[in-house]
Amino acid sequence: MSDEILFAEDNDEEIERHGKWKVLIVDDEPEVHAVTKLALGDFVFQDKDLHFISAFNGEEAKQMFLDHDDIAVVLLDVVMETDDAGLQVADFIRNDADNHFTRIILRTGQPGQAPERDVIINYDINDYKSKTELTSQKLFTVVIAALRSYRDIIVIEENRQGLEKIISASTDLFSINSLENFIEGIVQQLASLLGGSKDAAYLTSAVVGPKPIEQYNSSELYVFTGKGEYEDTEGQRLEQVIRGPELISCQQAYANKTLVYEDEYLVAYCDSKTKKGSLLYISGLPRKLTDIDKNLVEIFSQNVQIAFDNVLLNKDIEDTQREIIERLADAMETSFGSQNHTKRMIKICEILGRSAGLSKKDLKTLCLAVPLHDIGKINVSDNIMLNPGNLDEDDMRKARSHAEIGYSLLKDSNRPLIKSAALIARDHHEYWNGKGYPRGKSGEGIHIFCRITSLADAFDAMRTQRSYKEAWPLEKVMEVILAEKGQQFDPKLVDLLQENIEEIEAVMQSFSTQS
Repeated sequence: MSDEILFAEDNDEEIERHGKWKVLIVDDEPEVHAVTKLALGDFVFQDKDLHFISAFNGEEAKQMFLDHDDIAVVLLDVVMETDDAGLQVADFIRNDADNHFTRIILRTGQPGQAPERDVIINYDINDYKSKTELTSQKLFTVVIAALRSYRDIIVIEENRQGLEKIISASTDLFSINSLENFIEGIVQQLASLLGGSKDAAYLTSAVVGPKPIEQYNSSELYVFTGKGEYEDTEGQRLEQVIRGPELISCQQAYANKTLVYEDEYLVAYCDSKTKKGSLLYISGLPRKLTDIDKNLVEIFSQNVQIAFDNVLLNKDIEDTQREIIERLADAMETSFGSQNHTKRMIKICEILGRSAGLSKKDLKTLCLAVPLHDIGKINVSDNIMLNPGNLDEDDMRKARSHAEIGYSLLKDSNRPLIKSAALIARDHHEYWNGKGYPRGKSGEGIHIFCRITSLADAFDAMRTQRSYKEAWPLEKVMEVILAEKGQQFDPKLVDLLQENIEEIEAVMQSFSTQS
């Protein structure tokens, strides 16, 4: 019989298909490999048999550990090309390869060459046997014990890694204030916990479609966001998107407030103390879920409940804050004859801010604060603010005082939003060339929020009808703005206005003075 046939390795596809325990035999005597394989040929542990890998010297053994990260047991000869070659391999496994999982069983035909006491003390090995004492039965017993130990260590490690992911994922979720980002985060993090998946959908009764609403049908579930197969299903009812046994599983999970696991998909119920609960549906699972996977999903779902309530509470606070500010601004609009000015300003500032590269946080702050840019006008006479003619010097001074008045009303707040609103109220009439008011700031010394507000305010004032003037045509408005590029307005923002003029004009049409 040739060595090639005697030492042929099992096919890797078979390993992947059936699952095997990898056992590395390291010995410079071919007969030892043959006898070991023969003795353990019918070995089965937890429905998995053995896959043997052979190495005939220390260097080959080291390479095997670089090529395979899932060797369960190594049967390691001590004396090979050198008297301590096996000990060097053991040291390499634990220190250089940083492998503390593989169970190392030292075998030696010369016990006196490497005394057992010294080896046990100095090397992180798990068993030490003389070849003469390793009968077929004892070899079987030793390998069983080693595999049990390896199995338990791997389970502990998988739990550790899973809990680490749970902590990381939960931290990310608790830091998210946006409902949209939160839900996308759930899908991403849970898919990551399970090793990836092709398709996922988050279904909830608290929202309809991609935008949250205040009124919803609590008896219906809708897709809020999805990926893969469900990427374009936002706003559709559960029954329109998922059918058959999968639909039944979703209905069961929602009715029983539980998790349903199947080979190809899972449905996780995410509870809420403030709203009806939601469902996370993931299909195309890469593998059958283990008990560890299921435990991780359950822990994750519990954390999602708390985080989801937190996000909904933050959203409610933000919505209340936004509504109060916008209602106050709307009330001022009525007095100043500038219908829908606030709505247009928010949208135009959002377009300019996004194009200018503002962060999501800054863009949100700008859009929340900008409705208060003219708050100081409440202390200026309507006869002055609505005067269609030229103002005398005293009236002009009073009109311009609204900038400092607005700042004074808001400046003492410690809230970032109100502090930003105070700054915008004061400085949105400052000019790029330093000839504006009230403090003659110039260039980038004017906060970007104020520069954006200045341009948006001027564009809207010229482009819309007011009680004292008609709307100007777009061509005339752009002619004036281009003439003031680098004078009144930030030149980069003027360029961005031009680049986004179609989108801005769409805003003007959506919130016209007649709407």
